[in-house]
Amino acid sequence: MNFTLLTTIAATGFTVAFFHAAIPTHWLPFVLVSRARGWTRGRTMAVALFAGLGHVALTTLLGLLIAWLGFQLDEEIGHAFAPIAGGVLVMIGGYYLWRQFRGGGICHHSIPGSHHHADEHCGEEAGDDSHWEKELKDSRLASVSAGDWTAISGLFLMLTLSPCEGFLPVYLSAVQFGWTGFVVLSVILAIATLAGMAVFTWLTLVGFEKLKLGYFEKWEAGLLGVIFILLGLTMWMVQPGAVHG
Repeated sequence: MNFTLLTTIAATGFTVAFFHAAIPTHWLPFVLVSRARGWTRGRTMAVALFAGLGHVALTTLLGLLIAWLGFQLDEEIGHAFAPIAGGVLVMIGGYYLWRQFRGGGICHHSIPGSHHHADEHCGEEAGDDSHWEKELKDSRLASVSAGDWTAISGLFLMLTLSPCEGFLPVYLSAVQFGWTGFVVLSVILAIATLAGMAVFTWLTLVGFEKLKLGYFEKWEAGLLGVIFILLGLTMWMVQPGAVHG
């Protein structure tokens, strides 16, 4: 097993998951709903992490499907899998760069119960946190007439039903390492996502309002594009031995 390549893939996965968690959709709605409903910081953090678990779980299930399909393909083509997967990653990276340059970015979910949709916040509004406050005015999540469990379940579904699409290609790059690669990446996904959500939610709760974290959303597609192209090139240059287990 080529531990250098596996370490590179693991570091890439952590970077993708952590900075994906910096996007306002992963922490700002929890803070805004918390303030509207008068939640304590502890309760807000607990709700955010609870929703994060759903987000991680669905992403991991999709990663499991990618890994299983990759294992079948790896058995068929053997040593050719690594360069082919590297080429796929380069193409995915090029697609993300194209999305960034055309101004579309990556469209993320909207708050349940509002009259706005995710595609309304792509392009020029990406990086602007104000649209979340506008959505809350039209949503039941911040309404005191709705119970706390209504708000909590809404936030949970909001995050769970929008898996981390940027992490899925990373699962593809680790197929050659078998179930070991899948488990390593799944653990990294959980740690990086929950840590990122906890850090950025807490910073916002304690008053670091001027952190321009919304720009991660604006430039996410471009960042992912560069990361996947570099990872694909690395797979071309470093040929691992395939080990399943």
